[in-house]
Amino acid sequence: MGFMEFFDSHAHYNDEKFDEDREELINKIYDSGVTRLINAGYSLESSENALRIAKGYNWIFTISGISPNDIPENSANLDYELNELDRFISEELNSNKIVGIGEIGLDYYWNKENKDLQKEAFIKQINLANKYNLPIVIHTREAVMDTLEILKYHKVNKYGVFHCCPLNRELVKEALKLGFYISFAGPITFKNSKNASEIIEMVPLDKMLIETDSPYLSPEPNRGKRNDSRNVKYTAQKIADVKNMSLEEIAKITYENANKIFKIE
Repeated sequence: MGFMEFFDSHAHYNDEKFDEDREELINKIYDSGVTRLINAGYSLESSENALRIAKGYNWIFTISGISPNDIPENSANLDYELNELDRFISEELNSNKIVGIGEIGLDYYWNKENKDLQKEAFIKQINLANKYNLPIVIHTREAVMDTLEILKYHKVNKYGVFHCCPLNRELVKEALKLGFYISFAGPITFKNSKNASEIIEMVPLDKMLIETDSPYLSPEPNRGKRNDSRNVKYTAQKIADVKNMSLEEIAKITYENANKIFKIE
């Protein structure tokens, strides 16, 4: 059996949970066969950190954005941060490390009070993605209808990814119709994840990505522990089982898909 390569399309090595052993861990991850990964920002500061880490490794790339859980408390502060984000991206474009705008979107699970501000941040960052001709990476939680509504009326030139996609039939159906990719994470391996197989069946092979969302959402058999990219294979294995394919095939297909959506040579 040849050396299998995996692309973890979403992880957070900018998280403080990795402060103790970041470099050592990143080397272990590469040695395990995860030879590409996207280090995801979720605020101005974390986007800067994510890029700094990515610059240390030729196989790590990054996305920059302000997540719905990290937006400031009012419109004026939001505009200030978005201007700073815009400036940061424009200055770093030639490093070829920023491959998308994200993670951005809506989260009504953690934040119900500021829905209008969340929508404003989402729409303005879609415009930013279009300005730089980049795909977006979407975080959506308990906000399916509003997320789809925004995407219908604010076209993303380069489409994007539903990261750690909620296992919601309607969302997946509409997301695929709009041309988006679906990224699966650890929860599809959870014993209590009832409709994972059905959702995996719905997603065509050429629209599928895998991710860990490290340090969160460790898959079975490591559920509850700090997650890292070496666990992406368990998510790939679950897809392989459902699709009745080999792990190698799923690894290869999802690798190519990630390269394609993020325009990585």
